[in-house]
Amino acid sequence: MKRSVLSGVIAAATLVLTSAAPAPPDDGTLRIICFGAHPDDCEIQAGGVAAMWAAKGHKVKLVSVTNGDIGHWREAGGPLAHRRKTEVERAAQILGTTAEVLDIHDGELEPTLENRRTITRLIRQWNADLVFSPRPNDYHPDHRYTAVLVQDAAYMVTVPFFCPDVPALKKNPVFMYYPDRFQKPTPSQPDVAVSIDSVIAKKLDALDALESQFYEGGANGSADLIPSDPAKQKERKQQVRAGFDRRCQGIAQRFRAKLADFYGQEKAAKIQHAEAFEICEYGRQPDKAELKKLFPFFDE
Repeated sequence: MKRSVLSGVIAAATLVLTSAAPAPPDDGTLRIICFGAHPDDCEIQAGGVAAMWAAKGHKVKLVSVTNGDIGHWREAGGPLAHRRKTEVERAAQILGTTAEVLDIHDGELEPTLENRRTITRLIRQWNADLVFSPRPNDYHPDHRYTAVLVQDAAYMVTVPFFCPDVPALKKNPVFMYYPDRFQKPTPSQPDVAVSIDSVIAKKLDALDALESQFYEGGANGSADLIPSDPAKQKERKQQVRAGFDRRCQGIAQRFRAKLADFYGQEKAAKIQHAEAFEICEYGRQPDKAELKKLFPFFDE
């Protein structure tokens, strides 16, 4: 009896596997998927390179693994989740990317089997060459568990009978981390750094669209941040924009040596804004030549 049940399960899984929809064609277009815990994380960490890939015709999806429904001091629940989804969709229009927000409560993400399957399916459906996520050591549980879920999918995306309703990837993607400031167990050590000087205005425009989080301060903001005077409102927006400009300058300064590895000392010294990424030990391990193909920006 046990043997026949098992045989039936295998047969059913085989039928699903063989009848699943085909993956997108391999036409030389890079396919990049970025995972963040909340509707703003991907835009902060990779909005610049996302815009640069999109401008070259490559396909970029920014995924928020939670819906951000407690990420405001005044609003919460469904209305906030809808607002934040609208914000990242507006940001995606600016960047030239695709946005998706999963319907998981903010602050309640867990590394469950169901969520592992969801992440695995998303990576497969996008036929990803590159996958980004936070590192697993982070102050926010949603950030940590986003990292864990993406890491858990890093091998499973190639296993045919895990989520057989979506074809397994024949080639494991490159998985990479965003940088952070956490020192334990190890500090961020990016393997590639990219100048985003050419798109810094576009990135800042996209971040401007996320008003609930930055202009209004998100979960730790207050009414004091929102002036009633139009001149003060403009000043507030300029402050937020300037803050993110400094953040991108900080990445360039912090990883100047890595910029020099890819641009040379002379060009690297002139770069003002950057984004940087570290190769995860799971997934495909690219050499420098492959990194230059995945990030086709260094000869511009």
